[in-house]
Amino acid sequence: MHPAVSLLAENAFRYQHLFAPVLFLVVAAVASVHGPVQHSLLVASVSWAIIWIPTVVRTRPWSRDGSRSRKTASWLAGGFLALAQLCDRAACDKEGSWSLKAFLPLFAVLISENDFFARPVAASAHLPLDDSPADDAPDSKSPARPFALLVIAIAAAAAVLASRFNTSPTSALGVSSVIFAATGLVFFESALRTSPDDGDSGKRGLMSANGTFKRRTTNRGAQKEQQLASLRDVALVMAIICGIGAFWIEPRIAPNAITWEPLYRELDGDWKTMHYHQTVRQVLLMICINVLTNVSLFVVLLQQGAVHISFLSTFSYLCASLNLATSFSGIWFAIIYGSAALLFLFSSAFSTVDTRFSTRFRRIFVGIAALSFGLLFLRYVSGAGMPIFTTHGPITFDVISPERPLAPTPIDLTKGHPAAQLINSAEKEFQDMVNRQSKSLGEAVQEYRRRNGVAPPPHFDEWYKFAARNGVVLIDEFDTINQSLLPFWAVNPSTIRNRIKAALGHEDSALMGLMIRNGNVVNINNVGPEWQQQATTGMMKQFIQYLPDMDLGFNIHDEPRVVVPNAQLSAMVAKAQDKAIPAAMKNQSPRNSFSARPSDMNDGKRFEEAKTSRFNRFAHQQTWTHARLSCPADSQASQFEDVVADNLTTYATGPLNHVYNQTAFSDICNSPSLSSRFGFFERPNAFSIIHELTPVFSQSKISSFQDILYPSPWYWFGKVAYDADHDTTWENKTNSLYWRGSTTGGFSRNGGWRRQHRQHIVRRLNALENTNILTPSAPPPSYALSSTPRKSLAHLIDVKFSHVGQCDPGDCAAQKEFFDVVERVDGQDAWYFKHLLDMDGNAFSGRFYAFLRSRSLTFKMALFREWHAEWLRPWVHFVPLTLGGDEHLDLVAWFGGVDGNEESGGGGGKEEEKRGEKGELPKAKTNAKTDAKTDAETKAKGGNGASLGETKARDMAQRSTEWAAKVLRNVDFEVWFFRLLLEYGRVIDDDRDKIGYAGP
Repeated sequence: MHPAVSLLAENAFRYQHLFAPVLFLVVAAVASVHGPVQHSLLVASVSWAIIWIPTVVRTRPWSRDGSRSRKTASWLAGGFLALAQLCDRAACDKEGSWSLKAFLPLFAVLISENDFFARPVAASAHLPLDDSPADDAPDSKSPARPFALLVIAIAAAAAVLASRFNTSPTSALGVSSVIFAATGLVFFESALRTSPDDGDSGKRGLMSANGTFKRRTTNRGAQKEQQLASLRDVALVMAIICGIGAFWIEPRIAPNAITWEPLYRELDGDWKTMHYHQTVRQVLLMICINVLTNVSLFVVLLQQGAVHISFLSTFSYLCASLNLATSFSGIWFAIIYGSAALLFLFSSAFSTVDTRFSTRFRRIFVGIAALSFGLLFLRYVSGAGMPIFTTHGPITFDVISPERPLAPTPIDLTKGHPAAQLINSAEKEFQDMVNRQSKSLGEAVQEYRRRNGVAPPPHFDEWYKFAARNGVVLIDEFDTINQSLLPFWAVNPSTIRNRIKAALGHEDSALMGLMIRNGNVVNINNVGPEWQQQATTGMMKQFIQYLPDMDLGFNIHDEPRVVVPNAQLSAMVAKAQDKAIPAAMKNQSPRNSFSARPSDMNDGKRFEEAKTSRFNRFAHQQTWTHARLSCPADSQASQFEDVVADNLTTYATGPLNHVYNQTAFSDICNSPSLSSRFGFFERPNAFSIIHELTPVFSQSKISSFQDILYPSPWYWFGKVAYDADHDTTWENKTNSLYWRGSTTGGFSRNGGWRRQHRQHIVRRLNALENTNILTPSAPPPSYALSSTPRKSLAHLIDVKFSHVGQCDPGDCAAQKEFFDVVERVDGQDAWYFKHLLDMDGNAFSGRFYAFLRSRSLTFKMALFREWHAEWLRPWVHFVPLTLGGDEHLDLVAWFGGVDGNEESGGGGGKEEEKRGEKGELPKAKTNAKTDAKTDAETKAKGGNGASLGETKARDMAQRSTEWAAKVLRNVDFEVWFFRLLLEYGRVIDDDRDKIGYAGP
């Protein structure tokens, strides 16, 4: 053996009374953090079985190994500890279970001091595992416990472990688990302390010459064997009960089963194979960790007792909780807990030092703890505090009727710039929305009923727990889900299931199929990119156990897939609102569970083949006539003529058509001009659609499509990351609107690029003709329309193509000649600019969330709708732009601090013109290089002034960064997806009018 290992083993054996607790604390914390909830019973069963094997060899189960009371205590200990494991697994919620572990020491103390348990425990001294003689038994009753310290320890642990919300079942299971664990530990200690000759015939052994009984060595050996026999019996009971529970409750570890999120992003090869191997490795590793945990628990229990091990167990949960979410308050209360636990456990040792000093020390400690709890309470009462938006002056936006039909809504320019009015109006509306969010499960249920007229779906309480615990801010804003699923209420659940089954069964459907059975992903077809398969299953890992059996189809195309004719769609919506939902409303006590798997759904081992596909392909063809099918008959897009005016009244305001209603702007039924200005309608890169209402989950869609929106796995997977290290302060950023990208959006043929949106916006922003912008006029804060050369604002625009693609050779060449195509750049270079342009491509832009997280202000032109409609608001978190572009330069100039033709703080072209008229040569003529550099630096440093536009730009950029950190986390995507799949699960349930969550 290596000398270092030998020395370590020697010291570990010598200081086992210190080494064993530290080992238990470390491995127990690791087991708590990394233990798989889905396979916890399997891990427990195997780890105890591994312990049982050597103990059964060592103790020879056929020999006499102690009294009947010891066997009974051992079996009861194993039974109660197994019940604790079963309760934790049934809760299937680590954080919820941890939140109640603070009470483990309390129950251990109360149970151990009960007369039923105290007698066998006190019958013998606490014996170590070595061969040293035991100390004499205590000759007097133990001193009174300092229960004030116990209360402080429990409160401190609760402060660290407390969960923001627990459902009643989780709380009940958590309390049961704590009671069972405490009882099992005390029974285990009782079995270990039982006298070795309790079951003997009363013989006193050999007598020595001095009259004492010569039994110490014999008793010590017998006691060791009985202690191992107790461990053997506990291990056997635990292995059997946990094994039975694993067989009946937990999913199987199979190559196709996705039960644990592995580190598949870091591995090469087929991700499902890697997933399986990683799961097996993780389970094996956790079995080893649990073996160490159980052995060290036995040693510490033997040395120090159940009360000590209960305090250590709770501290391990504190460490695990801090590992998941470290905070100063958490560390502080963990220190208070540790101090209180030590004072409580070793109160007699501390009191023997100096009674006066001990009393003073405890009073100081109690005072510090009381002050800490008081500050924690004040913080809790005051709340986290939501951002409060301040307005600059009494500017508000009032809607005025237009002078002629379909014209933009007028705006009163005497009240200030349209952007200022729209920002202040949006800020107030958004703040009101944030303030009225539900604060409890009961309020959330009531608000759900008010909005939707029906009870929430089954397991809504579990969803609320998941959302509240993860700090979701907008607990009520999920109207997009209910609007998307409303037409499905008019279709029989079996029809919905059969349609998606048929779609997944044909290889030309371009759908990634995913099967959920018994709370587990059991099958994924090999359609679509691997990152989408990985991310979609990863988004479900935290809540999949609450979902019913279902088959899901995810669109692998960028473009949407389902468009239902208006007549049929209107009839379905009417039926849903008038019949289906009212039928569900009549049931005031719905069942809070989904129905069993219907007979028309297989076991998930295969996707049943379909002979034909109902999807029609129209790739690289004009698609406007198909896309507008669901538009109402009286909308502009459904008119009979080829040239029809847009309904600007619904979304545009003022002389430059600033967007005041983003939802109406993105509604294609209001804007028939999109047929010749947006790439998706010109020639989409992929267009495979179906006219039957089919549940296809898409990452984005056009307003006229009936795809079901869900949070894009593109974002969850981090395909476009924001690197804060590359970002800089607002003051250091260049005062320009920046964009680099490719000519995606549609396929260009026969000059079709001239009718595509990206080319249209890039061309207009870089055009040379004059443009209209709003400039200040008297009296302030009035604005008036004026004309200005675009070249005077050219320094505010840095928008260029860096790649030309998706086009025939001739069209590609024409675009390279027309546009100033530059070299590709690093995506992180965008953070050096104050203003960032984001616009649709083939579908939604994958950069949007990264832009919002940055310290820059985002300008967004989007027709494709995503899941976040209620969570991200125009004029609050980003600046909405139209496709026409009349207001683009005006907004860039206003936010950039440019008034009219003159740059704020830097002078400009007019001063040079005046000097030229007087015959004065500008300095640039005498020192062109130096003055050009100075002029460029002056322009770059713009946008830092005190004008209202510059102030609003800074405020919106900061607000979007802070808000993105609150609502664009991966867990926010998971919460939204969880809610969506619960709603969808109810829609496809044959008893959907009988199921739901009635309320707490």
